[in-house]
Amino acid sequence: MPRVLGRLTALALRYPARSAGAVACALGATVFTLATPRLLGAAIDQAHELLSNAAANPDAARAGLVQTAGLLVVVSAARGLLTGLQGFLGETIAQRVGYDLRLAFFEKLQRLSFSFHDAVHSGELITRGMLDLEGVRAFLEFGLLRLIALVMLISFGAWHVIRADGPTGLVALSFVPFVTVSAAQMGALLRLSWMQLQLAMAQITRTMEENLQGVRVVRAFASHAFEMAKFDNWSDLALGISDRRITVRMGTNAFMNLAYYSAMGLVLWIGGHRVAAGHLSVGGLAEVLTFMTVLQQPVRLIGMIVNSSARATTSGGRLFEVLDMPPAIADAPDARDLVISEGRLRFEHVGFSYKPGGDAALTDVSFEVRAGRTLGIVGPPGSGKSTIAHLIPRFYDADRGTISIDGQDIRTLTLASLRRVVAVMQQDIFLFDASVHDNVSYADPLADTDRVVEAATISQIHSHVEALPEAYRTYVGERGVALSGGQRQRLSIARGLVPDARIIVFDDSTAAIDATTETLVREGLKSAVQSKATIIIAHRLSSLRHADEIIVLDEGRIAEQGTHESLLQAGGGYAKLWKLQSLGASAAASRKPEPEFQK
Repeated sequence: MPRVLGRLTALALRYPARSAGAVACALGATVFTLATPRLLGAAIDQAHELLSNAAANPDAARAGLVQTAGLLVVVSAARGLLTGLQGFLGETIAQRVGYDLRLAFFEKLQRLSFSFHDAVHSGELITRGMLDLEGVRAFLEFGLLRLIALVMLISFGAWHVIRADGPTGLVALSFVPFVTVSAAQMGALLRLSWMQLQLAMAQITRTMEENLQGVRVVRAFASHAFEMAKFDNWSDLALGISDRRITVRMGTNAFMNLAYYSAMGLVLWIGGHRVAAGHLSVGGLAEVLTFMTVLQQPVRLIGMIVNSSARATTSGGRLFEVLDMPPAIADAPDARDLVISEGRLRFEHVGFSYKPGGDAALTDVSFEVRAGRTLGIVGPPGSGKSTIAHLIPRFYDADRGTISIDGQDIRTLTLASLRRVVAVMQQDIFLFDASVHDNVSYADPLADTDRVVEAATISQIHSHVEALPEAYRTYVGERGVALSGGQRQRLSIARGLVPDARIIVFDDSTAAIDATTETLVREGLKSAVQSKATIIIAHRLSSLRHADEIIVLDEGRIAEQGTHESLLQAGGGYAKLWKLQSLGASAAASRKPEPEFQK
């Protein structure tokens, strides 16, 4: 807890002028707050002196009483002004720290490697970036400055009342140890409950996110009741945790109030006897009682401060867990920019596993593809095809062997320069909820309309886009929901062509396109990739027959390698698959259309 809260306080100190101003206002408000009991005590003594006719100069005593009353008004106004300014500065600091953390968290998510995102659900990250961040901001806004003000109030107030009358002052402060112990116990319980609540809220966010993304599947299988039950289970768990948290806080607050009022009762009892014995004036007793009354509101706020601190500890710890995590894929200290000469990509005895000690996704894979040439990769699901596509731009690092471009090991290069040269049209297509133009030009937002149209024309999507209501300014909806699967794939291909990369990888990027359109796309790509090293990963062998070389993967190893003709002549697995797909295509072509349904 001290480590996390210390780091959060250090973030607030990054705004020294505002922080110093807030602390100064808290100190000033404390001084004026403590002046109030003293002025009231003095006023009571002055009034008692007048009522008892003991004043040597009644007019001077009345003038002094009026002066004390005026000072009390000024002190109260100054205290209110400083308290308001302290709250204003505290909120501005909290908002700025929240802004800094939000940007830092989002930026870190952009740099963390695929292996991190493979293991952590996006709903969990959304919860950390929103709910946890709000917990940190609330502590800086409400908890931190109020904690500082409370510590100063009790510290200076303790010195003042003990100096005024030791026994009565000690009795007045007797509730502090009980409150401190109770607050510590409550903090430990609340930290645990906040951790449980944040985990439950992450599950709620995950469930809602998955439901919204898969709403068509839910409706198609009539799984509304199942989804509601799942969501209700997590919501009920979060509600139960919140109820327990409220019970702990209310119970502890009740005990704190009991200790506080018990101390006040003892002050009345002991202080009354000391007044009767002449050791303490009536005004002095009133001063101690007023001091305790001043403490009443801060004591009630202790529960909120501890709750805020417990939440900030949990939330800040979850945020710092991500912020402190080093990316698995990062630039080496001496990384240099990639320099392209020939545009030659080479794999040398590459091996890779997604998990340390796990099954190998690739084993001893070697090949080379030069600029102007095309390499085809085929194999059954899970054979390592997409793994090769992910290793080239360093989404993951190979465990063994070397991947190089023009003789430069990609692990010695800066990621930015590498990924400017390598374009991967991934199998899993994602389109942003933006216009067609913005999606196609995503890799180069400054690309002019001509480049966007050219890329769309090559990918055979231009005519469809032109027919949309606002052409290239038409929004495609979340994840491209307004487009068909084939249209989304063609937009993805167009997006990959805009940056003019030197190495292009098509990772099964035409699977949702019909054979006729695929042929047109391939014809359009001929001129676009003639000076580039091209890798095509596909299940349809017809997509690869034009490749200069084809490798067949099986369980992460290269089982066959050669041209389309040489592989057919070899009579291996490739030839068998070609025959099977050719028979299927022939059967589909010769199948007679079914008669139209008649009523």
